Amino acid sequence: MFRVYRLGISTSILLIFLGLVSRPASAQVRLDGYWHQKFSEDQPERGPGPEIGDYTGLPINEADRHRADAWDAQKWEVVEHECDPHPADYAPRGPADLVLEPEMDPFTQGVLAWHETARFLLNKRTIWLDGRPHPSENAPHTWQGFSTGEWEGDMLKVTTTHLKEGWVRRNGLARSEKGILVEYFIRHGDYLTLVTDVEDPIYLTEPFVRTSNWVLDNGGRLRGNYCVPSVEADHPFGYVAHHLPGENPWLTEFASRHGIPVEAARGGAETMYPEYQEKIAKMPDPPKIPDDKGQK
Repeated sequence: MFRVYRLGISTSILLIFLGLVSRPASAQVRLDGYWHQKFSEDQPERGPGPEIGDYTGLPINEADRHRADAWDAQKWEVVEHECDPHPADYAPRGPADLVLEPEMDPFTQGVLAWHETARFLLNKRTIWLDGRPHPSENAPHTWQGFSTGEWEGDMLKVTTTHLKEGWVRRNGLARSEKGILVEYFIRHGDYLTLVTDVEDPIYLTEPFVRTSNWVLDNGGRLRGNYCVPSVEADHPFGYVAHHLPGENPWLTEFASRHGIPVEAARGGAETMYPEYQEKIAKMPDPPKIPDDKGQK
């Protein structure tokens, strides 16, 4: 009788403990809902994409710069690339109204995972909060990668690995499959701020940190957004959109249009810091863009 009574007490204590462990921490906040992005910030990323040759303020290395110089926007006309989704680290920068939905534990009512859906091509990813480890390095890499989350105060910290090679910007600047994404989801009332930190040992020399913002829209919803590949341009079999070294005629157009020294527009970690303004002041003006008559 005593053993049964003792076993019952132990079982009860264990169940209470498990309930406390699985119960959402008091610092957690509700992130669920439809979040409408603010087009007043980073508008080129939200719509048509950034200009060719605009690497300003990005901590890229020479290898990434060469890749972007060789890039050609006709890539998006090639059937196998027409429906490429945005990877998890770039998706919030593009057309990215978001829906965030929790997956609840039916017993504890704790959040097992957050499911994120972005407007462009309805990209979906899962952020696991149940403590599962990241897969082996040999596991497949995908557009959305593998994401786990944990609460730091009232911020949801998300770490994403196993990303396919993607892009830092949609003008040819690449992010390798070795890149790791760390995010912080921060809610202030009806506003959601996402801080992203991309670190890539192949193409970035320093962490690449950005912020994006959304406003809660209780009446909003995502609409169908799909892509069907089709032949848009008659390219020869095996065609690869590219520019050979030194043959891209558009690389200085951004600098000329905005009056930025060409060297400054080429990016690099140095261009991120205020002290770089002193160096810019000593640089030559960019070349002028010829008018319709070919005059500069």
